[in-house]
Amino acid sequence: MAVEVEEKSGGAPRRQKVQSAQIATDILKGLADLSPSTSLSKLAQHLGMPASKVHRYLQALIASDFAEQDPATGHYCLGREALFVGMAAVRSLDVAREALPKLIELRDEFNETCFLALWGNQGPSVIHVEKPARAITVVTQVGSVLPLLSSSTGLVFSAYLPKADTQPLLEQELETPMAPSADKLEQQLTHIRSQGMHAVHGLLMSGVNALSAPIFSAGNTLAGVITMVGAEPSFNAELTGPHAIKLQAAANAITQRMNGEMPGSP
Repeated sequence: MAVEVEEKSGGAPRRQKVQSAQIATDILKGLADLSPSTSLSKLAQHLGMPASKVHRYLQALIASDFAEQDPATGHYCLGREALFVGMAAVRSLDVAREALPKLIELRDEFNETCFLALWGNQGPSVIHVEKPARAITVVTQVGSVLPLLSSSTGLVFSAYLPKADTQPLLEQELETPMAPSADKLEQQLTHIRSQGMHAVHGLLMSGVNALSAPIFSAGNTLAGVITMVGAEPSFNAELTGPHAIKLQAAANAITQRMNGEMPGSP
C-alpha cells in the first residue's frame, strides 16, 4: 500500500515510497459499507477501483489484522484491529461516555444484562454490554446488529428515528412471513412513543424478556437506546415494574446530561 511522494532536496526531486493511508482508508470504509462481508468484485465496483489494486491492498490489511477473508466463501470483512479502533472511537462519543455508568448501575442493581445500541449503517448496533455476575446469562455481543421488528431495541429505534433512516430496512423486514402489516406496525410505533419505552416478552428469543428506552441529545435527536434483557420468570418486563421504572430514569438522566429532551415533554 505505497504511494509515491516527491520531495526536493538541493533542487533535485527525490522519490520515496510511503504507505497510502488514503487508499487503505477508502477500502476499510468500503468494507464497512458492505458489511458484514463482501466479494472482491463487489468491493472493487463499490470503490471504483480495479480489482487487482483492491486485492493488493486487502492482502496488506489482512496481514495487519485490519481485514479478514473467509476461507469458505472468499469474502472479505473488517478485521479485529479495525473493530477495535471502531469501538474505541464509538466509546469516545458523548452518548457512550454518559450511558456507560448508568448501565453499570442498572446491571449492579438488577443483575441483568444491560447494553447500549447506536444506529449503524445496517441498523441498531450493540456497542457496549454490561454482563451480570451469574453462571448463565443472556448472551448479547458487542457488534451485534438487531432486527427492527423483532427486538425491543429495534422497535424503539423505529419509533423515534426519521422514516428516511429506517424505511429501507423496515421494508425488507416487512416482507418476512411473521411481520405485521404496515398499519399495525404504525399503531405499535405510536404506542411506543406514547409510553416512552417498550417491553417485549419472548419476541426475539423464547423465554427472554427485554425493556428498551430511548436516549436523546440536543434538538430532540435520538442518540441511542439502552436495553435490559433477562430470562423469565425472574425478569419483570412490565412497563409499571421496577426494572422499567429504573431503566426509564436512567434514560432520562442520560438524556438530561446530553442536553436533550424526550419529544412531547412539557
